[in-house]
Amino acid sequence: MNDEQDQGRANGFLPEAAPGPLTGLRVVELGGIGPGPFGAMLLADAGADVIRIERPSDMAGRPDPVLHRGRRSAAIDLKHPEGVGAVLDLVADADVLLEGFRPGVAERLGVGPGPCLTRNPRLVYGRMTGFGQEGPLAPRAGHDINYIALSGALGTIGPADGPPVLPLNLLGDFGGGGALLAFGVLCVVLQARATGKGQVVDAAMVDGSAQLLAMIYSRLHQGRWTDRRGVNYLDGTAPFYGVYRCRDGQYVAVGAIEAPFFAALLERLGLVADADFVQQWDRSRWPVMRRRLAQVFAARTRDDWAAAFADADACVTPVLSLREAPRHPHNAERGTFLTDDTGVLQPAPAPRFGSSIPRRPARPAPLPGEHTAQVLAETGRNPEQIKQLFDAEVVR
Repeated sequence: MNDEQDQGRANGFLPEAAPGPLTGLRVVELGGIGPGPFGAMLLADAGADVIRIERPSDMAGRPDPVLHRGRRSAAIDLKHPEGVGAVLDLVADADVLLEGFRPGVAERLGVGPGPCLTRNPRLVYGRMTGFGQEGPLAPRAGHDINYIALSGALGTIGPADGPPVLPLNLLGDFGGGGALLAFGVLCVVLQARATGKGQVVDAAMVDGSAQLLAMIYSRLHQGRWTDRRGVNYLDGTAPFYGVYRCRDGQYVAVGAIEAPFFAALLERLGLVADADFVQQWDRSRWPVMRRRLAQVFAARTRDDWAAAFADADACVTPVLSLREAPRHPHNAERGTFLTDDTGVLQPAPAPRFGSSIPRRPARPAPLPGEHTAQVLAETGRNPEQIKQLFDAEVVR
């Protein structure tokens, strides 16, 4: 093991060749924000060699300490013909290219599917957009809130007598965006390895967030879901599936849907003999049940209730903040979160693949352009050619 590897282990990060199920997969990521980098992060966490291409104009910015982890960074100007040539040289030896531009931008820059697949017919070309590559809204700007509004996801969340509630940007950008981009890319990687032929993956956040509604649409078809907000048992209407305020102003989450869990909930709350709770699924009694549960939970602190339910299968858990969650005994024992050598608290890579595969990123987020010379050398350029690109400010 060399000095650099020793230092990597000392800093809590494994060397660059850290094993993972995607070891040997090379990914070129055309730098963007949000869902594209998240998809690239998932691939890097699983062992892929991800090279992020930054715009030289972004060199003054800081890397995202979590979303940019695990990869290398090269700063290449795609508005310069030689910069486009350098990226196409990287593509020639890559398995995957990821881009998150509006439809048509990659083509105008010269790094669209045409030239990339011509250069490398087995390439998987992953495209991350909000509205997709075609359709009336394809060229329009938008954000997570717009995509989940259009897919129907946003309209399902919130109280019956109030506006929809924003679920951060989890459903569009990350669940329906970056995660499904990574899934789609890996599907085609398997196909390309079998056939030698790559293709385009069109990952749109409208499509992806609609996909996340699969169970809800199934229940809607079965007549088990009402197409209105705040009247279904999973959207906060049922008294046994919701959050309750405690004496200290904190909250507990209750998910006692099944009969055994509901019985355990009543037992720990001292409500077994309460006539209001005899018929769990009697909707006419739900408002009374909810008021009664609110009164009981308000009598003690959140942590008191967490301790009271710690050994009960009642589906009751404390609602934790971002800084509290890593300290919870369960998360701490499993290593669900980690702190890197720069002090950045972040979720650990997931899912888990077995005890022989590390669960820490191969490297922290790189500085923009940190690996430009190294990456260019891997395209076959000699030191003098690389120097000329730097001198001409094609790369930084």
